[in-house]
Amino acid sequence: MAEGAILAAVELLGQALATEIVRLASSHASEIAPTISDLETKMNNITMELRVMQSLLDQIDIHDQSNKTMVTWLVEVQKAADRIKDIGDEFIHLVSNQKFGKRFYLKSLFKEPKSLIALKQIASRLETAEESLKRLGELKERWVSVIRPEPGSSKNNTNQRPAQETVYLTDEPDIVGIDDNREKLTNLINSKEPHLSLISVWGMGGIGKTTLVTSVFDREKKIFSCHAWIRIRQAHKADVIRNLISEICSHGQSNQIKTDHMDLRALKETLRRLLQQTKYLIVLDDAWDQNSYQGIRDVFADSHQGSRIIITTRNADVASLARESNRLELKPLPDKESWKIFSKKAFQFEQNHVCPPPLVELAKHIVAKCNGLPLALVSLGNLLCEKTESEWKRVHDQLPWELENNKNLQRLKSVLNLSFNHLPKHLKQCFLYCSMFPDDYRFERKKLIRLWIAEGFVEQIGGSTLEETAEGYLAELINRSMLQVIKKNYSGRVKRCQMHDTFRVLATSLCMKDNFCLLYEGEFINRNAHVRRLSVIKSDNNIGYQVPLQQLRTLMTFDLSMLNSPLLTKDIVKFTYLTVLSLENLRIDSVHHNIGNLFNLHYLGLRNTKVKLLPDSIEKLHDLQTLDLMGSKICKLPDGIVKLKKLRHLFAEVLIDSTYKLFPSRSGIYVPKGLFYLKDLQTLKAVESTSMVVEELGNLTQLRSIRIWNVKENESAGLCRSLSRMSSLSQLSINASHENELLRLENLNLPQIQKLVLNARLKENILEPPLFQISGTGIHELWLGWSQLQNDPLPTLSHLENLTFLGLQKAYQGQRLIFKAGWFPKLKILVLRHMPNLIQVEMEQGTLLNLEKISFQELNQRVEFPKGIQHLKNLKWMICRDVYFEGLKNKGIYKIYHFNCQVV
Repeated sequence: MAEGAILAAVELLGQALATEIVRLASSHASEIAPTISDLETKMNNITMELRVMQSLLDQIDIHDQSNKTMVTWLVEVQKAADRIKDIGDEFIHLVSNQKFGKRFYLKSLFKEPKSLIALKQIASRLETAEESLKRLGELKERWVSVIRPEPGSSKNNTNQRPAQETVYLTDEPDIVGIDDNREKLTNLINSKEPHLSLISVWGMGGIGKTTLVTSVFDREKKIFSCHAWIRIRQAHKADVIRNLISEICSHGQSNQIKTDHMDLRALKETLRRLLQQTKYLIVLDDAWDQNSYQGIRDVFADSHQGSRIIITTRNADVASLARESNRLELKPLPDKESWKIFSKKAFQFEQNHVCPPPLVELAKHIVAKCNGLPLALVSLGNLLCEKTESEWKRVHDQLPWELENNKNLQRLKSVLNLSFNHLPKHLKQCFLYCSMFPDDYRFERKKLIRLWIAEGFVEQIGGSTLEETAEGYLAELINRSMLQVIKKNYSGRVKRCQMHDTFRVLATSLCMKDNFCLLYEGEFINRNAHVRRLSVIKSDNNIGYQVPLQQLRTLMTFDLSMLNSPLLTKDIVKFTYLTVLSLENLRIDSVHHNIGNLFNLHYLGLRNTKVKLLPDSIEKLHDLQTLDLMGSKICKLPDGIVKLKKLRHLFAEVLIDSTYKLFPSRSGIYVPKGLFYLKDLQTLKAVESTSMVVEELGNLTQLRSIRIWNVKENESAGLCRSLSRMSSLSQLSINASHENELLRLENLNLPQIQKLVLNARLKENILEPPLFQISGTGIHELWLGWSQLQNDPLPTLSHLENLTFLGLQKAYQGQRLIFKAGWFPKLKILVLRHMPNLIQVEMEQGTLLNLEKISFQELNQRVEFPKGIQHLKNLKWMICRDVYFEGLKNKGIYKIYHFNCQVV
């Protein structure tokens, strides 16, 4: 990842050169002025050198990455850029974080020997870095030859079908798990639709797109008078058309046509002429972006004879070019079929392909690693065929190394690498970063985004926030099939995603090769390793002695036994360049009192630890963006927290009752007054309400999400005024001081609100305008708890047509709830909890048309089984806890009148 390191270094030096101290000192007649001037010159020279080097990397074809000399040179470039970034950070810290203003600080700087010595040391290190870059340039000229394809060549981008490369299984009996998709694709090709139709087959690399299309194409092409198959990738459109003409002519479908000297216009006219009045079948294999097809779509004449174009792609955006009914997404094979396809290769000489007993456990683990990816199953099956048990174990234990170095896995490596190599630069770092987490780790969208921002991977674009830009990055990785969506929230946005096991193996091998990060699992590590990011999956408490960590930028821990590791107790403050420190779920009860020495820290994660206090030195973390104390024992923030001017996200909440039956179930933290002048703050979860908090809260005009606890009735009006000043607020949770506390929230003005939680006794008219008149069109999630309403809330709430989640907990004291036809058309989840008087729930036909999950919890023992529930045709889950529906003999198991609903 030399490109990423260079970009980071260039940006950092730009920040250093922009500091006011540099401008002031460069003209100051003093002893220090020459030093500052010298620093400025060196930074400019290095920046220029790095920009030229970046331009060179932009021109290097992705296939040059196989040149080992080039790879070695790139690793050294990355190390040099990393060292320069460290120097830049140190310089900015030295000259920008002073207490009394820049001009005063500059004068004191002139008189301070230590500061002068430090600046001279930085100048000396920059001189060494400059020499290092010059040396790298000389080495490049001497040893590295960059091989590029001829101009206009399409050798690597477009060609006819290379059967031995694209098809992982060639014999029909060997093809496993594609019967259903083959039938679907065949039906799409042979549909009675007379117009030209585009069909997209899409999924991650190695999932079997080409194998499927090959199987169908070879069977069905005979019914078309003209057919062609080409791979397009990122080829120039003239090359694509030229190859299509050549492919059509090569099968005797037309006389051979010479196209070498044709321009684009002539090529298009020639292909149109060949396809006119013809029923044709064309496969465009491996398209990487929409332009691959959009640039040539005008050459495909529609002769109204049922012609078909099939496009295969790894990109959801490309797949969307076909209408929804013509899109076929290939997903990983289920476990049974995965085992079958692996066994056919690994045990091909065993009777009935039965796995020998000594290898069963290893085989199961390896198949699980493949996670249903056919190419991985076949490649590893072939590799392990007739191998000894010890060889099986070696492959199992060092799969990333095998992928990088074993020639028998070259095909798998090439297919996976192709997806990575075609990522834009800004996405490569984000993708590799996902490999720092353990196997099968489920990323929470917002947390991953905050980490990317802390690492500096996200670029400010126009008026978008960094978080909005980063969410776009995530969406792009998902669309390119590099990450898999595991769960969406109620409004349809990604909530959790996961890296496919095989892609994680690829990313891990790339991280090792590029020195992007080190995944430590207790094994021996090369003392010369260049470690910038460290993820401790498994610790033996000796890691600090095994690995040189002086330049460490990121430390994440996932081994809960690290409680007494020297790495955390005494060594942590030595890593002065640390940007991300995540110690979540460790049972530590304190953090180092000098944690403020980590001047470069952007992210501090202490979620679910036993830490009770933050040290006063926390006030020195001027670059901190995220402070996550959620689930810790911290109840109050130190006064110095108000000095963290760059803080964007603050999480701090104490759990009281994990069942959420008690009120309150959680509590917030007490904060100092100055916190409400942190203008960059976007998330505040959660804060204890006081008169000061209510009064000052409105100053946080950039806030997107807030949870506030312990609100009293006499604070209601002031809270409404403050919250109504927040034009960007999208998530709000208000919780009263106790369950009978009446909150008067009728003047709440929330035009942007999407998620609203109200746990408090409410006035009867609270659900009427203006609150829901203003916010009703955009609200997706609503929770009403302890509202104690006498009147049925459903008629008013039914106007919230975009609602996807509705939870009512002790919100209604009546006996009957009726969901009328047409109500809640988008609702997916309904929770009815702790309503002691409720005895009847009825669903009319035509209500809750998209409801997928309904939960009944702690209801009256005389409650009747929901009338009309059989009308809910999309219902998949019915959860019943502490509920016994009257009149049913079988307690705990309830019959649903359609096949697809499960009862828990």
